[in-house]
Amino acid sequence: METPLSAQPAVLVLTPLHPDVKNGLSGRFEIVEAAPNMAGTLPPAVLSRIRGVACAGSIPRSLIDVLPRLEIIASFGVGYDGIDVGHAAERGVVVTNTPDVLNEEVADTAVWLLIDAARGFSKAQGWLRQGRWTSDGPYPLSPCSLRGRSVGIWGLGRIGLAIARRLEAFGLTISYHNRRPVAGVAYRYQPSLQALAAAVDTLIAAVPGGSATDGAIDGGVLAALGRAGIFINVGRGSTVDEQALVRCLSDGTIAAAGLDVFASEPNVRADLLALGNVAVLPHVAAATVKARAAVARLVVANLDEWFLHARALTPVPEADVSKSAISTA
Repeated sequence: METPLSAQPAVLVLTPLHPDVKNGLSGRFEIVEAAPNMAGTLPPAVLSRIRGVACAGSIPRSLIDVLPRLEIIASFGVGYDGIDVGHAAERGVVVTNTPDVLNEEVADTAVWLLIDAARGFSKAQGWLRQGRWTSDGPYPLSPCSLRGRSVGIWGLGRIGLAIARRLEAFGLTISYHNRRPVAGVAYRYQPSLQALAAAVDTLIAAVPGGSATDGAIDGGVLAALGRAGIFINVGRGSTVDEQALVRCLSDGTIAAAGLDVFASEPNVRADLLALGNVAVLPHVAAATVKARAAVARLVVANLDEWFLHARALTPVPEADVSKSAISTA
C-alpha cells in the first residue's frame, strides 16, 4: 500500500538517471524530476519540500543552496568530485555514493586494458578482420609482455585491491601509493607517486578526481616508468597531464598506455587517439546492465535507510553527518 503523498519525503531526481532509481522510489517518496540546470527554477513551494536528491555524480552548489530542507544527496556512482561535499557538510547534508558494487567490473577492465596495451590484441583482431592475415601474413610479434612486470597501483582502495588480487594471480609483483599505508596488505608501500613510478614499470591509476589528484600523472612520473613502461587509467581523466602523456607515448619515453577515462569526456584528444600504442575505451569500465542495476539499488537503499532509520548506508567521509544536525523546520 502506498503512503499518502502528503506523508512522503520529497526526493528530487536529477535527470537523466537510471530508471531503476525512480522505480525503486515510487510509492514511498514524492518524486520530483528535473534536469540539473533547471531544478533551481522549480516553484519555491516545491523546492521547500525537497528533502533528498538522487543524482548521477554531480549537483550544482547553487541548487544545494535553494533547498532549505535538504538532508541527503544520494549519488549514482563511486566518484563524487562533481559534488561540493564540503559545502554539503556545512549545510548538514549527508552525501552518499555507491562503492563496492562496481569494484569487480572496473578491476576486470583494468586488467583487460593492461593486457591489450602490452600485447596489442585489439590491433591483432583488426588485422584478422581486415583480411590482413591472408594478404600480409602473421601479425607482428608483440614488443611488450606481462612477463616479469612490476605493477604499481596508485589508489589501493576497494577497486585497487580488486586489481591487485587479479594481477597477483598473473604472477606479477605489486607496489602501491596511497596517502597512508593500508593495514593488512603485503604489497610494498611507496611514500609518493614519483617513488612508486620509479620502483615499477607499470602504473595503474585508480584514484578519484579533485584538486588533490589533478594532473598528478605528469611527464616526470611517466618518465620514471622507463622506456618499457605502461600506464593504465581507470580512475579519472583529470589526474593525467594528457599533453605530457601524448609526448611520452610518441617519443618512446614509455611503451604503451590503456585508458578508459579522459580529461574532457566525451571529447578525446585527436593526437592521443591517433597513437598506435594506446588502448582506449569510452569510459565503460562499470558499464554492464548488472552493475548499473546494483548501483541504482544502492542509491534507493541509501534514501530508504536515511528516512526510515536516520542513517546512511554508504556516506562519503567528507559529508557523513548525523540526522540530529538537520533542521527540517
